[in-house]
Amino acid sequence: MLIKVSQASACHESEITPQAAYLSRRTLMAGAAALAAGASLPAWADSSSASAYEGVEPGKPAAWFQEKLKQTHWQAITAKGEAITPFKDATHYNNFYEFGTDKGDPAQNAGSLKTEPWSIVVDGEVGKPGKYALEDFVKPSQLEERIYRLRCVEAWSMVIPWLGFPLASILKQVEPTSKARYVRFETLQDPATMPGQRSSFSYIQWPYEEGLRLDEAMHPLTLLAVGMYGRELPNQNGAPLRLIVPWKYGFKGIKSIVRMSLVTEQPRTTWQGIAPDEYGFYANVNPQVDHPRWTQARERRLPSGLFAPNVRETQMFNGYAEDVASLYAGLDLRVNY
Repeated sequence: MLIKVSQASACHESEITPQAAYLSRRTLMAGAAALAAGASLPAWADSSSASAYEGVEPGKPAAWFQEKLKQTHWQAITAKGEAITPFKDATHYNNFYEFGTDKGDPAQNAGSLKTEPWSIVVDGEVGKPGKYALEDFVKPSQLEERIYRLRCVEAWSMVIPWLGFPLASILKQVEPTSKARYVRFETLQDPATMPGQRSSFSYIQWPYEEGLRLDEAMHPLTLLAVGMYGRELPNQNGAPLRLIVPWKYGFKGIKSIVRMSLVTEQPRTTWQGIAPDEYGFYANVNPQVDHPRWTQARERRLPSGLFAPNVRETQMFNGYAEDVASLYAGLDLRVNY
């Protein structure tokens, strides 16, 4: 393993929808290596939201994840008044075009992805560039559970309990220079295990790329996720490392990250390159700025059905305005969408 990689939220603990997974892990996730490692359960857990955790499968977490799970800061951030999306919906309704364009393709095809060993290249304007083994990359940081709203640009949404590390704590360890203004992210490119990258009909120029302004990346809400629902990330959700920026549309949450570059100029991003009039660099959730082909004022919260549509009003910055609006003071969010 390599190189030494040596505030508030609008959500409140008392208002979380409780999670049954942590109450009865032996029943719900019997045999799960991650939980067998001895992670303690939050004292607040009860069985009132058991349905959200039905189908949570054991998984096969890496040893470093098992160790981190023992000292997890459970419920570090919660989602005010929100019910957690059932695990089955969160893992079987995905956009991960490397495994296909239909929502069910990632769950069907991502089993071929090999996530061990995994490394991340850090380069550009940093004092400690290098190729880091994932376990070394996250070693100094404590694993946190954060329950965030997820809003897709396609106008559907979920509420997911992620497990991860503040991106700021990782970036500080690699020592960004004074010239660093943006962070560029890159997804794995491996056509042998990612059938979507082999498709001759794909309009995406691989690898998938995303980016954030440095102050967005350093914001306390920005998360590098390695797990969800009390277990490691399933492949279809971006294993073993993905980005979560809860006030932005979901396509900013790049999956299966293999490179992070600190750069001086705004980086190219995949969807902005494909359709700049539809997918801007900032991609902040904004109900006042419609997509050219549909309104962004409302969203369909999953699960939702034809005869029982779960439609609600979209919140500015996905409900995180109190925390992040100051990042964009003086910026025209209709122009900088």
